[in-house]
Amino acid sequence: MKTLEIPVVKLPKETEELRREIRQFLKEEIENGLIETKCDCWLSGFSEDFSRKMGARGWIGMTWPKKYGGGERSSVERYVVTEEMLAAGAPVSGHWIADRQTGPLLLKYGTEEQKQFFLPRIAKGECYFAIGLSEPNAGSDLAALQARAVKVDKGWILNGSKIWTSGAHHAHYSIVLCRTTPMDPNNRHAGMSQLIVDLNAPGVTIRPIHLMTGEHHFNEVFFEDVFVPDGMVVGTLGNGWAQGMAELAYERSGPERILSTFPLLNELTNVLIEKCDAKGLNEVSRLISRLWTLRNMSLGIARLLEEGVPSNIIASLVKDMGTQFEQEIPEITRLLVSVIPLTDSENRLERFLAQSILQSPGFTLRGGTTEILRGIVAKGVINQ
Repeated sequence: MKTLEIPVVKLPKETEELRREIRQFLKEEIENGLIETKCDCWLSGFSEDFSRKMGARGWIGMTWPKKYGGGERSSVERYVVTEEMLAAGAPVSGHWIADRQTGPLLLKYGTEEQKQFFLPRIAKGECYFAIGLSEPNAGSDLAALQARAVKVDKGWILNGSKIWTSGAHHAHYSIVLCRTTPMDPNNRHAGMSQLIVDLNAPGVTIRPIHLMTGEHHFNEVFFEDVFVPDGMVVGTLGNGWAQGMAELAYERSGPERILSTFPLLNELTNVLIEKCDAKGLNEVSRLISRLWTLRNMSLGIARLLEEGVPSNIIASLVKDMGTQFEQEIPEITRLLVSVIPLTDSENRLERFLAQSILQSPGFTLRGGTTEILRGIVAKGVINQ
């Protein structure tokens, strides 16, 4: 059994000016009433206007080549932008998936035509993507997926369905993992491919899955004889599983896996300081110590991904630890402060606590369940 090595990344001084610029931008947006701080903003905070503003400032597609609309900046600079947006609870869900993983996927596997068409639009904050992975009858066993595309003249006919598809009702396209050859019982991972599907195409139906609050983030997406042109196949036919697994490293290791409930932690700290609650602050200090450790791990993976180092195992570990940490924040808040959580309260602590309680059950499900992630880590470490 080998240890998992994560590099220690120190933020260069030039990121300090970038951080000040972001904070000033966010301060003005909040003070002018243009955005509102919200927990779990990368899933539930949507604003087309805000996404376009970020695109105009070069804060989407930051690490991509300039010829595709990117900024050719470092992964560390991008990390600074994403963590500041999450800390402020800004409405970033529209472009989040496209910036986080669709862009890197297309840069690595996409055709030149795909890069030229999609990446500049994503970088402008004008093109959103959803992830077409989970299926109703597959559960956590993604290899059991049944969505299937059959070859026809100049393209493919796609049939099947996906579930828990975050933001599909806002997205323009989805990267759909499907079978392009029948399932081989001896190798269930073979024969899968990734297709770029226009979510406004004939035959696509998007049905909402409402939360207890009535909010709508998740969806079921149905594909009935949907035509997908040949030019919308990503990478190599039959290599979809490997491509998808590489993509998941971006999904599982980012600061969104540790900062979904940060606005609540920040507000709790402010309240305890105001009350001079030494016991409560001692408990918060434990949380902040864990947050610092998780942040350093997440930063290290960002560096590994920039260098092209396979990071799925380490990313799975960080996602597991990070989402459990996020879930503990509302529970500890409830024990430390006597407040009634209300989603429409003018009191920030009450509002953030309500948002966190309602959203947190999904943290250890989305992006891979805790049990599946631990299996990935265990097998990966043993087999190294």
